[in-house]
Amino acid sequence: MNYDVELNDIVMTLVKENGSDIHFTVGVFPTLRINGELVPLTRKTELAPEDTVGFLRAMVSEKKFTDFVVKQELDFSYEHAGEYRLRGNASFQKGFISIALRYVTKVKNFQELNLPSQIAEIARKKQGFFLVVGPVGQGKSTTLAAMISMINQESRRHIVTIEDPIEYRFDQDKSLIEQREVGIDTESFSVALRQIFRQDMDVIMVGEMRDKETIGTAVTAAETGHLVLSTLHTNSAAQTIDRIIDSFPAEQQGQIRTQLSASLIGIFSQRLLPRISGGMIPAYELLLNNSAVANLIREGRTNEIDVVIETGSDQGMIDFDRHLAELVRRGDILRDTARAHARRLNLFDRLV
Repeated sequence: MNYDVELNDIVMTLVKENGSDIHFTVGVFPTLRINGELVPLTRKTELAPEDTVGFLRAMVSEKKFTDFVVKQELDFSYEHAGEYRLRGNASFQKGFISIALRYVTKVKNFQELNLPSQIAEIARKKQGFFLVVGPVGQGKSTTLAAMISMINQESRRHIVTIEDPIEYRFDQDKSLIEQREVGIDTESFSVALRQIFRQDMDVIMVGEMRDKETIGTAVTAAETGHLVLSTLHTNSAAQTIDRIIDSFPAEQQGQIRTQLSASLIGIFSQRLLPRISGGMIPAYELLLNNSAVANLIREGRTNEIDVVIETGSDQGMIDFDRHLAELVRRGDILRDTARAHARRLNLFDRLV
C-alpha cells in the first residue's frame, strides 16, 4: 500500500465531507467522524498491523516514531499538502498501533463559532485567568484560538502559546506571537511557564492544565499582570474549581483558593451538539467571577456556584440548561439531543 497516496485520499474525503476526525485501527476500515457519527470507509480495506505502522511513519519523523515505540504514546501535528492541519495521537491497543487524527480548520471568529459576545470582552482584558472546559473534542482549542486571533488583530501585545502539539498557527498581525511546542521547544508546560516571567509577556495561552505545578504557576502569572488562557477536561464551572483546588495538597488548598478567587476571570464550559441544519453547534455555560463567586471559592462552597450562574444572567452569566432550551426553541438542535445533555431535566422541560 502506498501510504502517502492513501492518506491523501482519506484526508481529502474528510475535508469534502466536513468531518472532524480520522481513526486508523487494526482490524477495521479507516473511519471518519462526520457530524458526530463514526462512518467507516468501506471502499477501503480493513487495516492490518503493518498499515497503521505505515500511516504513522508517513506522518511523523523517524525520531518521533522511535520515541513512540519506546514511550507507547505520542501526540503530534501533521500538515497535509501544505494546507490541511491535523492533530494526532498514536497509542497501542492489543499490541497494535492505533491512530486518531483531529482536523484543525482555519481559525474562525466568534460569530462563525456561535460563541457569545462575552468571550470577546474577556479576550480584551489585560490580566486574569480564564478557562475553557469540557470533554475531549468539544472545541476548547478552537475557542482559545479565536480569542488569540482577535487579540492579534486588535492590539499590540506579546503573546506566547505553550501547546502539545501546536494546533493552530497564527500569522503576525498587530501582536508579537511566539508558539512553543512541548517536547520540541520546551520540556513541559510547567517548565515553559516558569520562564514566562522573564520574557516580557502580556498574554499566555497554555494548551492544558495537566498538573498542580502548571496550575499554580498559571494562577501566579494571572495575579502578576498577565492574561492567562487555558483548558481543563471538566464538565462544568463548579467541577473545574473543585478540580483545581483538589490538585493541591490539603495544606496548600487555602492559599490556592485565595489566589484563584482574586485572579479568576471566568470559566466557559462547552459541548458540541449536532445541528439540525448540519454540522455542530456549541451549547455552553459561562461563569463570571464577581464578589459572590470569589467568596464561594474562598470559603469552599463551590456547590452553590450553579445557583449564582442561574441567577446571574443580568451580569452576563449563562446557565447551561437555559442555553440548551434556547437552542431548541431556535430550531438549532433536537429536543431529544438537548435532553440527553441537560443537567437538570425538570428545569429544562419547564423552559421548553
